Amino acid sequence: MKKMLILAALVGLTASPAQAEHWDVIGTKLKDTCPIGKYMAIVKDFNQWGRSYGYTATILTPIQDQDQTMFWWIGKTENAAKFGAAWDAWRDGLSDPNSTPAKLQARFADCATNHSRSGYDAW
Repeated sequence: MKKMLILAALVGLTASPAQAEHWDVIGTKLKDTCPIGKYMAIVKDFNQWGRSYGYTATILTPIQDQDQTMFWWIGKTENAAKFGAAWDAWRDGLSDPNSTPAKLQARFADCATNHSRSGYDAW
């Protein structure tokens, strides 16, 4: 019985893929016509949309970096499956110009240019 309890405790402490957050990391540069405040207003509106899919974004701006013009979008979901559902909703929404994703995408495109995108499991 004691060995079973120890084994159960060890299994509970080990990470499994279902426990990993998914991080969506996008390297972005603002266009000259877009101040950070304008971009952050778009991010706020995006987060309002993303909340229903369990997706939230945080923006990292450089303090110490070799490229002071690049900032980082850190989108987080509970796991990769939730990210996939959010991505499907975003992508599918882009086909309707009156949808929230299409309107947000147009605002993002007017304001910034993405230079890289990566996805990570975060433990």
